[in-house]
Amino acid sequence: MDSLRSIALFVVAAVAEIGGAWLVWQGVREHRGLVWIGAGVIALGIYGFVATLQPDAHFGRILAAYGGVFVAGSLAWGMALDGFKPDRYDVAGALICLVGVAVIMYSPRAS
Repeated sequence: MDSLRSIALFVVAAVAEIGGAWLVWQGVREHRGLVWIGAGVIALGIYGFVATLQPDAHFGRILAAYGGVFVAGSLAWGMALDGFKPDRYDVAGALICLVGVAVIMYSPRAS
């Protein structure tokens, strides 16, 4: 059950961080204004909070593993919202990152 909760938290964190960064990008690069930037900053703050809810107590482990989720999530976000078309190397790299997430977070460890 902890693994399912952890995976769900990684998904929520990815939506908040990637979405927040995307909103800031839209506000600055696409000239959509301060409301978009402000919404992005709020979403980034939500990401920071959600990351603290992970069942593992080790900051470094959580952020290292989340990095792999961020890589895969960023590619997916780009596909869904910006028309990005990943090539096979993008897909392979994202899968490697997700395997790394699984190893870091869900390998059995001595208590």
